[in-house]
Amino acid sequence: MTTPFDPDAAARADSGIYGLPHTPDEARVVVLPVPFAATTSYGGGAQEGPGALLDASRQVDLFDLETGRPYAAGIAMLPESEVIRALDHEARALAETVIAVGGDIGDDPTLAAALARVNALCDQVNEDVYETTRALLAKGKLVALVGGDHAVPFGCIRAHAERYPGLGVLHLDAHADLRTAYEGFTWSHASIMANVVDRIPGVARLVQVGIRDFSNEEHAKITQSDGRIATFFDAAMAARRFAGATWKELVDEIVAALPRDVYLSFDIDGLDPTLCPHTGTPVPGGLSFHEAAYLVGAVARSGRRIVGMDLVEVVPGPEGDEWDGNVAARLLYKMIGHALTTW
Repeated sequence: MTTPFDPDAAARADSGIYGLPHTPDEARVVVLPVPFAATTSYGGGAQEGPGALLDASRQVDLFDLETGRPYAAGIAMLPESEVIRALDHEARALAETVIAVGGDIGDDPTLAAALARVNALCDQVNEDVYETTRALLAKGKLVALVGGDHAVPFGCIRAHAERYPGLGVLHLDAHADLRTAYEGFTWSHASIMANVVDRIPGVARLVQVGIRDFSNEEHAKITQSDGRIATFFDAAMAARRFAGATWKELVDEIVAALPRDVYLSFDIDGLDPTLCPHTGTPVPGGLSFHEAAYLVGAVARSGRRIVGMDLVEVVPGPEGDEWDGNVAARLLYKMIGHALTTW
């Protein structure tokens, strides 16, 4: 006789994400791990993010004061793809040689071949993620991708934009990610939102929050976007709060910039780096955990529909430090919980 699932009991070591017993077929929410981080140009390790989040998730209490019992809808995590693991291993080794020269490959045929191969491997990842996401959406699943670096959600966003044309992407990040082929990599983690805006016409608007590290090129792309990109810079939001604006007032403006259907693309470095100290490119500033959760909740309360999400750039600390995974698991649970209230 099967023992009934007890949401208040300690998670079993062999249980699924958040200690849950659901299979992907049974679950309303399917978490898609993508352990790929080829183009990370500063700190590494994001390919281990999905595993770190999974391990930490089993310590999360399942009742949530704001969203109730998200687990009741069923949440399951797919196994990591061995194919993507192999692509990551090859791509990171090749990318290191290009990153070492800052992308300035000159006339070096070996570096040119390495760069071309990395771009081709990233194409394969994009296609794999796209096909997997599209199949899950066809089954009526709410898809939550976990990376990996911030390049990996492209195929997921593409699939969502095809299913929900006119989609808005709410992008929480320390970085604008609007560079063109950074260091020569077409699918750089620093280029994800440039690729989304330029290559996915079904995305009607990109709304960015927490941005505090960006280039001249990126600033120009924002200011010349004719409103398709709305960026709430971290310094500007801080200045307004110092002058008396409340977080609610700022969040109301952010949410008002979004269309009805919303996809959440959250780089964990959009948070205060004390919450994610091992992420690849931490930057002072950013949102507190509660500010990020309130923002997601405000999207849900506004009557908009959260149709999908990703959480990326989670990096476990050395010697088994679980802090980054711990924060990520709880943030993802909030994102899932609020999303489920919109359906």
